[in-house]
Amino acid sequence: MKATKFRLFAFVITFLGITSFAVAQKTYTLDNKSTFSVAGTSTLHDWEMKSASGAGTANLTIANSKLTDIEALSITLLVETIKSEKKSMDKVAYETLKTDKNKNIKYVLKSAEKVNETTWELTGTYTIAGVSKVYKTTVKTTVTKDGLNLQGSNKITFTDFGMKSPTAMLGTIKTGQDLTIKFNLNFN
Repeated sequence: MKATKFRLFAFVITFLGITSFAVAQKTYTLDNKSTFSVAGTSTLHDWEMKSASGAGTANLTIANSKLTDIEALSITLLVETIKSEKKSMDKVAYETLKTDKNKNIKYVLKSAEKVNETTWELTGTYTIAGVSKVYKTTVKTTVTKDGLNLQGSNKITFTDFGMKSPTAMLGTIKTGQDLTIKFNLNFN
């Protein structure tokens, strides 16, 4: 009887050890298939600028092919990697984003709350043009064979970050105040 109890105890200890290993937190790195964009309007046309050059890490817990915790997440995007189809628009955007003093856009997670199996609400700080603001972002998550895909967007305005809406052609073309930041991030 003692031998059976000992074996059962050893099995439970071994199982718990394996289980805790299977759900251990791991640091993942943003891969080069991740994309970022910012979209807006103007008196001439809607516009979008894109980048695939971000860097970042995430401390995630994935157990049984499910995301169970987002402990940390940080992203840095070199501003001048964000491009439109027109160099003149890029130049105006970089001036608006004050790239002479602020080379990067940054995001740092403050907290993460699970809504359901594939939806999380992230609270984090965006730093754009040298100004930091906290936003809540609802994201969709998909566990992949290598890590995690995370997709979402935020509505912001130029004034949120101390910027003036850009103009062109002596003020005849004006950019709308509202912007949408979109991201499709792959962590491996």
